[in-house]
Amino acid sequence: MAAISDPIADMLIRIKNANTARIEKIEMPNSNVKKEIAKILFDEGFIENYEVVNDNAVGSLKIYLKFDKNKKSPINGIKRVSKPSLRVYAKKNEIPKVLGGFGVAIISTSKGIMTGEEARKLGIGGEVICYIW
Repeated sequence: MAAISDPIADMLIRIKNANTARIEKIEMPNSNVKKEIAKILFDEGFIENYEVVNDNAVGSLKIYLKFDKNKKSPINGIKRVSKPSLRVYAKKNEIPKVLGGFGVAIISTSKGIMTGEEARKLGIGGEVICYIW
């Protein structure tokens, strides 16, 4: 298996593809960053649930997507913002609002990974990981 150059982008693409195909459960290699992103997606109501399975050295992260009875998902789009080749940072007063507040920006700050809203409240900036709406 080839090494993944951008594991966060890989995670977001897996979620996006599974969401489009209406697949309810996806699995990927685990990392602390991915776990924190999954926690935010769960807290913000974008996914049904997530769990970490420690079955080998790395373990895996299972994400359960959310669909209503018409197979409609709360996830309308995901966009990776900061990439390994081009990092994107935002100062505390420049943290973007996604779709006028209807979406969520996920920011990596000195206090951990959090939503753009939380970072604004704490008055800290950081690296803009992705947008989800």
